Amino acid sequence: MLILECPCCGVMAEETELAPGGEAHLKRFGAGSSDEDFETYMFARKNPKGVHFERWRHAYGCGKWFLAARCTATLEVFGTYPAQTTEPPAELVEKIKAKRPDWKGWK
Repeated sequence: MLILECPCCGVMAEETELAPGGEAHLKRFGAGSSDEDFETYMFARKNPKGVHFERWRHAYGCGKWFLAARCTATLEVFGTYPAQTTEPPAELVEKIKAKRPDWKGWK
């Protein structure tokens, strides 16, 4: 079972307490954008085998959104951080690189 720590309330929550929100750090496009940009935003998502950054909501807890870095192949969780963050914290990136030297980065 996937267990993530909510950085907002500090609770270690099982995935049954959480709601997934898809890929993190997307550039959002809406009204006034080109059809191609909007289509990419709506439908084009990364689906890597390996390290992935995702949005999660502590649905049966504090109700707040947060971001998590985890491996989609092993379910290893590298860490969580607040949803208002525009990119993963440097210490989290270093932690991932230490465990996965061949990792290409988050972008």
